[in-house]
Amino acid sequence: MQFPDFYQPGRVGQLYQPDIPGAIERGIALDVAPAEEDQRRQMLLLVDCQVDFIHPQGSLSVPGAVDDTQRTVVWIFRNLGQLTTIAASLDSHVPNQIFYPTWWVTDDGEHPAPYTVITSDEVTSGQWTPIYEPEWSVDYVRRLETQAKKQLMIWPYHTMIGSPGHNLMPALYEAVVYHAAARQAQPIFLPKGTIPKTENYSILEPEVKVPELPQGQLNTGFLDMMAGYDRVYITGQAKSHCVLETVGSIMRYFADQPDAIDRFHVLMDCTSSVAHPQIDFEALATESYQAFAAQGLHLAKSTDPLD
Repeated sequence: MQFPDFYQPGRVGQLYQPDIPGAIERGIALDVAPAEEDQRRQMLLLVDCQVDFIHPQGSLSVPGAVDDTQRTVVWIFRNLGQLTTIAASLDSHVPNQIFYPTWWVTDDGEHPAPYTVITSDEVTSGQWTPIYEPEWSVDYVRRLETQAKKQLMIWPYHTMIGSPGHNLMPALYEAVVYHAAARQAQPIFLPKGTIPKTENYSILEPEVKVPELPQGQLNTGFLDMMAGYDRVYITGQAKSHCVLETVGSIMRYFADQPDAIDRFHVLMDCTSSVAHPQIDFEALATESYQAFAAQGLHLAKSTDPLD
């Protein structure tokens, strides 16, 4: 296939000023029908394809993410004429959040290091004390373990609002605006993770609901909108966390609608798992995806033709 001349494969993992005018001009020049004329509506859902997760020096860089991104960009170019809509989530954080070192402290004034696991027993015993939202925080770790079946992980500071790490990778952004211009189709951007007192792996719901806030509940509007597409292709970072939890939200919401689940395809060669010295996130993710596949989710590759 012929790629647009602004695309340079060797720059996919690099930071640079994206050629937005050039990508838009070349998109406009393509002779393809507007997306609104599609008889078969197909969406690409990009989960957290941001600098901090993909660039090799990103604060939470996922091994393999640069190659994943290159395959994703090529997939967009290859399927541009059949791709109706591109939606992209943006993990969006501020300095003091419950999963950051700033939130917790020991009696000696020490903050937890990244990748520390904080359990409800450790909070109850006073090993870790929350600086912010004390009553909520103590209850949160308990609810996280009982409701979400997880323990609180402390993460490196990442995708901070206003920082370069918050942006989509430049080469991917060029592909998004190229598609938007060529198909006359506005991309959809979904910020998530802005509520300080809860984690938000899934782009569709926080780990613990905060009903009084707009983003504190399940995003049923977006779920219902995706159900209106004939196919939804999902990719992004990381396979073991935000992609997996997003898929989990989808599977639970459509649990009694097998026809809806049949519309969802995960591009498995365009997503990778977080590396951790003690936890095999890849193995845990593989087990979960296989269970979802048994319920009707499609595990696909970027080289597969659109069906």
